[in-house]
Amino acid sequence: MGWVTDFAPSTAELNACIDCGLCLPVCPTYRATGDESASPRGRIAAMRAVDRRLVEVDDRFADVMGLCLQCRACEVACPSLVQFGRLMEGARAEVAAQLPDWRTIATRTVFGRAIASRSAVVLLSWVVGAVQRMHLAAALPGAAGKTAALRTIPLPVPTTAGHEWLPDGEPIGTVGFLAGCVMDQWYSDVHTAVIQVLRTAGYRVVSPRHQTCCGALAAHEGAAYDAARMAAQNVEAFEGYDLIVVDSAGCSAHMKGYGHWTEGGADLASRVVDANEFVASLIAAGLLPRLAGETPIAIQDPCHLRHAQRIVEEPREILRAAGFEPIETDPAGMCCGAAGAYQLDHPEMSEFLGMKKAVQIEATGIDIVASANPGCEMQLRTYLDDGIVVTHPIELYWDAISRG
Repeated sequence: MGWVTDFAPSTAELNACIDCGLCLPVCPTYRATGDESASPRGRIAAMRAVDRRLVEVDDRFADVMGLCLQCRACEVACPSLVQFGRLMEGARAEVAAQLPDWRTIATRTVFGRAIASRSAVVLLSWVVGAVQRMHLAAALPGAAGKTAALRTIPLPVPTTAGHEWLPDGEPIGTVGFLAGCVMDQWYSDVHTAVIQVLRTAGYRVVSPRHQTCCGALAAHEGAAYDAARMAAQNVEAFEGYDLIVVDSAGCSAHMKGYGHWTEGGADLASRVVDANEFVASLIAAGLLPRLAGETPIAIQDPCHLRHAQRIVEEPREILRAAGFEPIETDPAGMCCGAAGAYQLDHPEMSEFLGMKKAVQIEATGIDIVASANPGCEMQLRTYLDDGIVVTHPIELYWDAISRG
C-alpha cells in the first residue's frame, strides 16, 4: 500500500540519510537497548522499506516508530541535515491512518480535538485542581497519578488568551504571546513571569483571543490533519504581529516548523521566538537588568530547546542575569523521557530516562533546577527527591527583578 496521507515522508527526505551511524550514540533509545531498529538510522530504514513498497505499515512498523522519543538529538549529529523530526511526524501520521484502533481514536479526541478547545482544557484543569486539593492525585493509578507531579493549578483557573498588558511608559513595540493549551492553566506562573519581564523591557504584550493549541502534541501523536488545522488557526490569529513569543520549548520548536503544516505557516514561523532567546537578547541589548550574585543552580536542557532550536546558551545567560551560576547536569543533553505523551505509552523507557536524569541532577547536591518546558518539569518533579524545586529560567529572573 505504501503511504496514504499528505504528510508522509518523501523519497528525497528519506534518501538524505547516508547511513553513516553518527546518530546512534546520541539516540536515547538506541543507547538504552542497543537495537538498530531503536535508532534513527533503523527507523529511516523501516520508512524506506514502506516508501519502496517492500513492507506494509503494520504493527511492527508502529512499534518501531512508537518507541522514538522525537527528541531530535540525531538532527544535531547528522552531517546530512536529515529532518528526522519531520520524518517521524509523517510516519506517525501513517500509522494513525493505516492502523486505526481505540488508541488512534483516543489520541485524536484528546490531542487533536479536546486540547484545541479552551473550554475543554479549562474544565479538565478545574477537575485536576480539585483532585490536587483533596490530596487524591498520588493515590490514583496509571496516568492519573502523574497529576501529583504538576504544579498546583490555581482555582479559579486563569486564562491568558484575549488579554493585553501595557508597559509603564510608551511601548517600544508590540509582541503576540502564545497562551497555548495546558500551559495556560497548569503553568500560569510562567506566563505571568514572561509577560512581566517583557513589560519591564517596554513591550506591549497581546495574547489573541482566537488562537489555539500550537498543535505539537497532535503532530507527535500522528493526528496530522488536526495539527494542520491548529496551525492554520494560529496563522490567522497572529497575523500582524512582528514577533510571537512562546515560553514552552516544545511549542516554540513546533511553531518554527509551521511552514510544513499550512499555507502562510512559513511567514508565521519566521516571526516566532522562544521566550529564552528573546529575553536573553533584551538583556544583551541593555533593555533588561543584570543582577549580582552567583548562587549555584542546576540546569536541564529540554530537547526541543537544545536540539530542535539550538538554543543552549540563552537560558544560562538569563540565569546569570538573575544572580545564579548554572551548573551543568548533562552536557550531552539526553532526553529526560517526558516527550509529550510518551510516558503514557512507554512507561518503562520513560522511567528509565527520568531516573537517569534525576540521578544526574541530584549528584550536584543543588536543590533548585531550571527547565524551560512543561513536560520536562513534570518528568523531573516525578523522579527527583522531595525538596528539589523545578522552575522556568524566566520565573527566576522575574523573581530576582521583583526583589531587587
